[in-house]
Amino acid sequence: TSLTALEISEEMIRMSKKNASDYNLLERISYVKGSCLGMPLRDSSFDGVFSNGSLHEWGDPVNVFDEIFRVLKPGGRFFVSDLRRDMNAFVKWFLKALCKPKNMRSGLVSSLNAAYTPREISGILGKTRFVDFSVKSSPFGLEISGRK
Repeated sequence: TSLTALEISEEMIRMSKKNASDYNLLERISYVKGSCLGMPLRDSSFDGVFSNGSLHEWGDPVNVFDEIFRVLKPGGRFFVSDLRRDMNAFVKWFLKALCKPKNMRSGLVSSLNAAYTPREISGILGKTRFVDFSVKSSPFGLEISGRK
């Protein structure tokens, strides 16, 4: 099994390579510097696509989901998880309390405010080429999956 990591930030690629090396996985991962808005990847070349915690950063989520569709092989699956803006007030408080160091809390609040609701994501996916998808809520966020 191999993994291709798409990342726009050179610094995050460096951090990921160090983590992969620490777990003796560096040889199984290839790194591609680029944006999810125009993935520098071949059509129909991946069995699966996974994204965690970045959906709220995508400038054009319809385009990104269509890019995911483009790079997936027929029958390929995707899974995207992220925060959700409409989460329970207690859960928000709990996440903020866990956020260390405290100066990172403003980033969490900003991410929560930029996050989507399940209804918004369903509407976004309805504008893409995906017809087989699911949007589920968890106490901490969204779990979005589908198949090409």
